[in-house]
Amino acid sequence: MQKTAEKFELKSLNSPEETRKFEKGKVELVNVAGAAIGRATFEPGWKWSACVKPIAKTDSCQAAHFGYQVSGTMVTKMDDGTEKTSKAGDVLNIPSGHDAWVVGNEAVVVVDFQGMVDYAKKN
Repeated sequence: MQKTAEKFELKSLNSPEETRKFEKGKVELVNVAGAAIGRATFEPGWKWSACVKPIAKTDSCQAAHFGYQVSGTMVTKMDDGTEKTSKAGDVLNIPSGHDAWVVGNEAVVVVDFQGMVDYAKKN
């Protein structure tokens, strides 16, 4: 059975409640219905293992992501070696244990409905 909303909430990623910046990117966050929704912007040259790994202090990204890619092209490589390329218009479901990087000269923008609660959060 589908869950019904208990109250009307409206927030804008254009006025985020929190912004986390890192090398060649940022995540803008709002909290809606108890969930952290994030808009991630990855500039050309961004790679998780180079730009976020120093913050996360893990060998690969341990956040699972469920989101919609608004722009750009990105390659995601799972720890088992599997690679997939995503582009604008794609819906992503990425398990934990991966690296990712921007391909080309266009920024990648992804709206993530699952994996941003602790993403690039500095302790």
